[in-house]
Amino acid sequence: MSVADSVAGPDTEEPASAPEERELTSLGTRAARQLATTTKSAPQMRGISSRWLLRKLPWVDVRGGTYRVNRRLHLRPGRGRVHFEHNGADDVRVVPQTLAELPVLRGYPDLDVLREIAGRCALREVRAGQVLIEAGQPVTEVHLVVHGRFTRFVTGKYGEEEVTGVVGDGDHLGDEAIGRSDPLWPQSVRAETAGTLLVLPFAAVGELTDRVPSLAAHLAAHEDRQRRPVNREGEAEMPVRAGHSGEPTLSGGFVDYDLAPREYELSLTQTVLRVHTRVADLYNDPMDQTRQQLRLTIEEIRERQEWELVNNREFGLLHNVDHGQRVSTFTGPPTPDDMDELLSMRRGTRLFLAHPKAIAAFFRQCNKRGLMPGSATVDGHQVPAWRGVPIYPCGKIPVSGARTTSILALRTGEADQGVVGLYQTGIPEEHQPGLNVRFMGVDRAARVNYLVTAYYSLAILVPDAAGVLENVRIGRTAD
Repeated sequence: MSVADSVAGPDTEEPASAPEERELTSLGTRAARQLATTTKSAPQMRGISSRWLLRKLPWVDVRGGTYRVNRRLHLRPGRGRVHFEHNGADDVRVVPQTLAELPVLRGYPDLDVLREIAGRCALREVRAGQVLIEAGQPVTEVHLVVHGRFTRFVTGKYGEEEVTGVVGDGDHLGDEAIGRSDPLWPQSVRAETAGTLLVLPFAAVGELTDRVPSLAAHLAAHEDRQRRPVNREGEAEMPVRAGHSGEPTLSGGFVDYDLAPREYELSLTQTVLRVHTRVADLYNDPMDQTRQQLRLTIEEIRERQEWELVNNREFGLLHNVDHGQRVSTFTGPPTPDDMDELLSMRRGTRLFLAHPKAIAAFFRQCNKRGLMPGSATVDGHQVPAWRGVPIYPCGKIPVSGARTTSILALRTGEADQGVVGLYQTGIPEEHQPGLNVRFMGVDRAARVNYLVTAYYSLAILVPDAAGVLENVRIGRTAD
């Protein structure tokens, strides 16, 4: 008896041998597989998503490669967001070029003057709960929000507080009063969190206006535009008369057009697919290798296409939604109140787009209130809905490091002056609408090369066609 046997003892069981090592009395499975035909699946890909945005956008065929959005002349310049440079805890400066996002400075070309205005801004820290602005007080300075969340509110008819909006990073207050005589704050503003502001005194703007003729001329032209009659959307007014009797003299006029409309050029996503001739010739049963390679390549291109439609700085939704169509959550998580606010900003909202985590966060807020979100049947799928508007998941909407994201609301279609996708059909060697596969030949390494290209873009026809709910917190909170 060996030492190992004596240590193990007589009652210890011997380890079972592997199935193939045992003496077999019939043909084993490993050997039998040598004669069997293996049933295979097509190549699978984890990166394929539902791509609801691509599926639900109406697509416009752009024959010339460029799509021009003609609009009525708009006399009220839009608001944008300013950006800041952070060089230390107490060294925060506004980026001079972004001061042109203030309506009063929109289109001002002198960068040196903008740098001087930026240099006149002073840093100010505020604490949570501090009332920054009181309604009815004179406006003496412009506030640029570097960081923090601020609530705008007014006193109601019976003395109660009514919240009218939320101000966040990059927003600005008081700039609309530049150049006006004795302006007053229409609303009060309170800091809900500790925050940082850059403050620009009106006196500094006045001193620069007196010294720089081009700035004075720009501000005067802005005031002239503000005095022209406009409709409720800020477009040049067309005089009409209603409810009259008899034969009064009717005012005449015309609908003026924007002389510099925006044009969207088709963007593209492309790659070169390589397949070795040996693989393409010999390994095509039961599935064509080139066809499967092409299928997965197109899936990857379509995924990137949807990402670009959401995130591209030139035409993507998140960067091109009008500032007036952006709202922030009141408390952080997406509540039914926030969704109603977003829904109320446009007519005929067709769909919401949200990150799946944001949808889950919205459901948690509904659960806390005892509400049951609805659902909608779309192409045979059950999708969640709010007020009858489907909420489609879109993982391309980013989530920041602070666990915040955004929710988009869209009205779609040319007929409804909504959001449309752009592509061109009938291109050479077209494989799918707006996507072609072009043979590039065989290189010296015996590889067949195919150029796969998708052409696309996106256009927002009027500003209220798209809106975004920002600063949506998706983290859980302890009850």
